Order: sequence, then structure tokens, then C-alpha cells
Amino acid sequence: MDVILLEKIPNLGNLGDKVSIRPGFGRNYLIPQGKAVPATAARLAEFEQRRAELEKKAATALAAAEARAAQLQALQVTIAQKAGEEGRLYGSVGTKDIADAVSALGVELRKAEVRLPTGPLRHTGDYQIAVQLHGDVTGQVAVRIVPE
Repeated sequence: MDVILLEKIPNLGNLGDKVSIRPGFGRNYLIPQGKAVPATAARLAEFEQRRAELEKKAATALAAAEARAAQLQALQVTIAQKAGEEGRLYGSVGTKDIADAVSALGVELRKAEVRLPTGPLRHTGDYQIAVQLHGDVTGQVAVRIVPE
């Protein structure tokens, strides 16, 4: 199945690229989410008319993500959790806990944007947490976990 991408999709292509994908990926994800349209002659012509509008929308989204990344870089988030004598937490701090703590400080952050490649945090201390705000923008947020 050939589709025209309406936004940048990581590991697939950029705005306006005509790519071949598996039919299920197009029917079930890209087309319903508004990320692509089927590649027909009429759709190609329609896309070329809308290209400037879509590029402007993509540039606006990128600028907003960069602004949020700058705000996150300036934050110091403190999360209090119950912990044992050696600093081991009773439970853990996950993506939802981090997103809620950042959002409480006034910068919107969804749990899907928080990246914890080694899993939830289980010890007190200072951490630099990666956040994926956009396909091209990755930021850092400083998180301090302290015992209650």
C-alpha cells in the first residue's frame, strides 16, 4: 500500500514522502490518526496544494516542542516517596509519577513522553530523565527523589 505522509513519522519518512507500507499499518494506524492519506493521483495533487499549510503546522509544532524542552531543562522536580534506610524505595517512581510532578509545576508533560529505558526508579537520588516531546526534540528534566 502506498501512502503520502502528512507529518514526519520516525523510521518511515518526512512530510510529503510517498512510502510503501503494509496495508494493516496504513488502515489501522496512519490513516485513522490523520498521519497519512492513500497515494492516488487526486490525493497527490491535493497534497501539493496543502503543502505550505502542513509545513507551517509542522514548524509550529516543532517550535512549541523546543520551547517546552527549554522549560523542562530549567526545572528541578522533587518527588517524595517512602524509602528504607539505605535509600531503597518502597515501590517505585514511574513515568506517571514523573509526568504528574512536572505538570504540577506548570509545564504540561504526558506520561507517554517520559523515557525510562531501564525501567522505574527504585532508589533515592538525583536523575536526569529523557523526555521525547516531538520526533526531533528530546529534552532532559532533573528529578530528585527524596525519602518521606
